[in-house]
Amino acid sequence: MSTPEQLAVASEAALLREKDCPTDAVCFHAQRAVEKYLKALLATLQTESPKTHNIRTLVQLLGPHHQIPLSESEQNTLTDYATSARYPGFGVIPLSETRRAVSAARRVRKHVRSLLPKEALRWRKR
Repeated sequence: MSTPEQLAVASEAALLREKDCPTDAVCFHAQRAVEKYLKALLATLQTESPKTHNIRTLVQLLGPHHQIPLSESEQNTLTDYATSARYPGFGVIPLSETRRAVSAARRVRKHVRSLLPKEALRWRKR
């Protein structure tokens, strides 16, 4: 299982290879990072998160007082990357759109990490 941090790093590394950037995979990993950060925040708040990849659903569970820095459009687009973008027929995702997805993931990462207790941010060796 990948941590949100590992997913964010993988997405950013792929973007550095612009010419051969697998944009669908980068967008998928950006979505997964956002999803995992939101679920981590829900867990910290002792709120059960449903088995969903729907970013809007997770943001709604957190409520307006957490002010997750994603527009409704970004929430919908990221959700599409978790499902539709993984299958034939979705089309090519432009590099500019891919950069927006990674930027959104970075914003969520920064915001959620500022809300999580310090103990939740420590890496644990297994």
